[in-house]
Amino acid sequence: MSYATLMVHLELGRSNAELLQVTLNLAQRFRSGVVGIAACQPMQLVYGDGYVYGELIEENRLEIAKEMAQAEAEFRSVLQSQAPWVEWRSTTGYVSLSDYLASEARSADLFITSVAKSELFDPSRTVDTGDLIMQIGRPVLVVPPSAEQAQLNRVVIGWKDTRETRRAVYDALPLLKHATDVRVVELAAQSDLADARARLADVVAWLHRHGVVAESLAPLATGDDAAQLSAIAWEYEADLVVAGAYGHSRLREWALGGVTRSLLLQTGRCALVSH
Repeated sequence: MSYATLMVHLELGRSNAELLQVTLNLAQRFRSGVVGIAACQPMQLVYGDGYVYGELIEENRLEIAKEMAQAEAEFRSVLQSQAPWVEWRSTTGYVSLSDYLASEARSADLFITSVAKSELFDPSRTVDTGDLIMQIGRPVLVVPPSAEQAQLNRVVIGWKDTRETRRAVYDALPLLKHATDVRVVELAAQSDLADARARLADVVAWLHRHGVVAESLAPLATGDDAAQLSAIAWEYEADLVVAGAYGHSRLREWALGGVTRSLLLQTGRCALVSH
């Protein structure tokens, strides 16, 4: 099992340098082809006194075309001669951005993106990360702005005995096989500690059969799972957290559970999530 094809989503109107460096690292590690992708919705038609403001529409069209060209140029400048093959895809239309990206992800084994830097959510340019994760059907690697050339060698797995977590850990196997330090963590109540340790022993044994050496940890839950898991990741200097994505699909809003959302918003490390 490997990642034969990576798909990396570039945000328009800004540099995607850190995201592309992580993508390059993975493409070279797995000898993967890379599909670059970008999407944007054009300005809605504006009516005033019965007239369409054509100049504004044209200015918006030209600005989008310019930013699309800049994104493609940045993508190719980093990956064109470094990956086995590259491909560029983009669209400008009124379809939901997450719908478009999810449909195109049929071509990829791993989807790589970042949480938008802009403070104001603009659905015409900004992808709803939660909605995307809920429907994409592929593992999503979320890269923070400070990731730079993260090697993804030290990994913490946030274990819950659920379908989503089992899916995420399976999807992460190629990365786990290359990692130098893997910790499987389940936060447990006092009454559930023995069962939690038994579950983790099963997971560690399963990973071992796939060539992954891992250690387990079952600390007492403090009541704030997101903060506790984040603190453990900092303690072990993890540069990747693997977890299941929980939430409600198709709500057109960030509808992920608190732990998942916290993982994606924190800076300093990547997160691989699957739903």
